Amino acid sequence: MVPATRAAHNIEITAESLQEELARLKVQKQSLERELAAVGAHLDSVQRALSALQSLMTTPGAAGSEASSEVPADTAPDAGRRRAAKPAKSGADTAPAGPAAPDEPDGRTGAPRRRDDRQAAGKAAPRADADESAYGKLTEQILDHFARAGDADVRARDVAAALGRDADSGSINAVRSTLDRLVGSSRIRRTGRGLYRANEANGA
Repeated sequence: MVPATRAAHNIEITAESLQEELARLKVQKQSLERELAAVGAHLDSVQRALSALQSLMTTPGAAGSEASSEVPADTAPDAGRRRAAKPAKSGADTAPAGPAAPDEPDGRTGAPRRRDDRQAAGKAAPRADADESAYGKLTEQILDHFARAGDADVRARDVAAALGRDADSGSINAVRSTLDRLVGSSRIRRTGRGLYRANEANGA
């Protein structure tokens, strides 16, 4: 009876451990999905900013080529023939040849487009900077908390509570995800299931 009871107890402990591991993996999956969505939004912002900058670089050359292509080819020869047919009587009778009008509309129509591109680039850049600063601020707060904790083991939920980020599951998942990244970069270490501790170098 004793071996059977011990085996049943071991099975129960193993089942509880697997259930706890399953719950942790589900939470980590949700965190990674949120992080992937944030990275996708950041990628879109960078792509929009890059497209706007590329438009700024290509617009002046395109406007110049359009202006040169719209000048009539037979205007200058006609003006030359008119000057040859009528002898010049005075400086007031001779009019300068060559149309200059097409250059002005091209310059005016190109300017608003460049301003719009600059505005689009200016709006995309602050969003990308905000994402980066949010990640950096959370990382610094977590490292400061582990520096104060010293050699003690700390749970992810306790870290979230200490930072005031335990109001909802999304905030807690963001803390868990940041802890996993810090473990991957060897800035902190994992000491058990759901337990973390500062590295000796960071604590010093």
